Amino acid sequence: MDKNQATGLFLISALLLVYLFFFSPKKPDEKAPGKAPAPTTAATAPATPPAALPAEAPLDSTAGPAQDLTLTNANLTVTFSTRGGRVTAVRMNKYKTFFGQPLDLFDAKSARLDTRFRTTDGKTIRFSDLIFQSVRGQGTDGASVLTFTAPVAGGSIVQTYTLPANSFELAYNLRLNGLERTVAQEPLTFTFVDQVRQTEQDLKQNRNHTTINHYLATGDQGALAEASEKPEEYKAAGPVKWAAHKHDFFVAGLIADQQPFSGGAFNSNVNLADSATIKTLNSTLLLPVAEVVQGKGQYRFFFGPNSFNLLKSIAPEFDRNVYLGWGLFRWVNRFVVLPVFHFLEQFIDSYGLIIALLVLLIKLVTWPLTYKTYESQARMKVLKPEIDQLKEKYGDDQTKLQQETMKLYQTFGVSPLSGCVPTLLTLPILFAMFQFFPNAIELRQQSFLWAKDLSSYDVFIKLPFYVKWYGDHVSMFTLMMTASTLLMTWQSNQTNTAMQGPMKTYSYLMPIIFLFVLNSFAAGLTWYYFVSNVVTFAQQAITKSFVDDTKIRAQLEANKIKNKDKKPGGLQGRIAEAMKAAQEREAQARKKQS
Repeated sequence: MDKNQATGLFLISALLLVYLFFFSPKKPDEKAPGKAPAPTTAATAPATPPAALPAEAPLDSTAGPAQDLTLTNANLTVTFSTRGGRVTAVRMNKYKTFFGQPLDLFDAKSARLDTRFRTTDGKTIRFSDLIFQSVRGQGTDGASVLTFTAPVAGGSIVQTYTLPANSFELAYNLRLNGLERTVAQEPLTFTFVDQVRQTEQDLKQNRNHTTINHYLATGDQGALAEASEKPEEYKAAGPVKWAAHKHDFFVAGLIADQQPFSGGAFNSNVNLADSATIKTLNSTLLLPVAEVVQGKGQYRFFFGPNSFNLLKSIAPEFDRNVYLGWGLFRWVNRFVVLPVFHFLEQFIDSYGLIIALLVLLIKLVTWPLTYKTYESQARMKVLKPEIDQLKEKYGDDQTKLQQETMKLYQTFGVSPLSGCVPTLLTLPILFAMFQFFPNAIELRQQSFLWAKDLSSYDVFIKLPFYVKWYGDHVSMFTLMMTASTLLMTWQSNQTNTAMQGPMKTYSYLMPIIFLFVLNSFAAGLTWYYFVSNVVTFAQQAITKSFVDDTKIRAQLEANKIKNKDKKPGGLQGRIAEAMKAAQEREAQARKKQS
């Protein structure tokens, strides 16, 4: 590893650490000081059941016994209650929790949906205070229909739910019949309280990926902070097109099909002492009263997986529930990584092999940049005798040494940045992968070798204690990645030209730092970087066969003759001028002191 590569490595490492600190979800310390977290295995679910929501208001005088009804298709089992004519539970038929239990997106103990409105005489009518009569029906194309009706104030409330076959959407129509003069001219209020429970292996990741996203009718998309331990809230003063409770890999959302919601308010809370509820989400949406009275209250629930290709067809910007990074990194994931990934999974069942092939494809595309970096290293290797002479001559005067070194680079036509710039150009892919692997539902519960779930960390050894900054497990993929990175660094340092002292030590320090940083990251990510290192070894061996030191020396000698009387220009010229000015200031300072 030469000085240019070290500079590139330093910049990449610094940017990566800054990115992880500011943009990656922070993981709160949920354990009491001095206590190791209780181990969690695939065979056991969280021991404490979620606390039940507060008791509901008593029913009115027309209420009778409530009943539960269900609508089912291949994807969903949706449970309704005649109390309120509302959804009380949703089960994902094709998914299980990490602990092998049926995956309930929510149920009557963990969530509550309700609607209320005010009458012209100031009374508040809550749907949950009423018992609805139910009627089953059959829609087009095999859709199941369930209609709830409740008489109130001389009119009626009619709610119709339609569940199409093979769909994750539940159509919802709300109408207030004969209540035009009874309902106050203000929006109805829909509320959704959701005590989210752990469904994945990593409780912290499960919590940090849980939030409320929303999309305004103006085209602006927003979200509550995911990883904050403090209460988060947002109030939308303008119309809202949709709102969604995003769990780690699943979404429960409500979409307005015609007129948008009049407004909305969203908040989330975390109680670190409650291990059963990882986060409490609360959404309030305002339904336009005119639309509901006229029977135009057309809405859709979405209960389904957080899959980009699925969500992008649900509603505008609904695919934002899949977090793929921000800016350029999201673009790389959306238009490069995801299409390639989905293409490969059509032919290969093993997602570990798909990741390995993804590495090969990316390495082939970026090989020209890698070749430039290796070629720069070869130039520096050829210049090593000249650089050693400068060190012997000016070793005690670092400013003069740097100045003469820059002059040497200019004379032989070597750029000090040519080795690190190609490496920096690969940063978008590097950062994009940090967001892709933990958020890709395609990797959820996909096993490979000893890893049970490539979207979470692999547990090769479960430790009986907790190590601060490391965790309570040993990730073998992370160890393999670290060992291969150290080997690659050692191999590069054997042929270094200017790597000395602290910089040489630093090149070994960064892999050790990432051993701790990445131990709890997705196994797919650390497996990706291990394979990437192995492919890099092969690339270096192949590239070396194309780089001839004799030809490089001849080229540098030709540059020396060509640049003999040429003054430094561009960036090198500015650096040389800065060094010269620094040397003059230093000389003046010494003169004053003497």
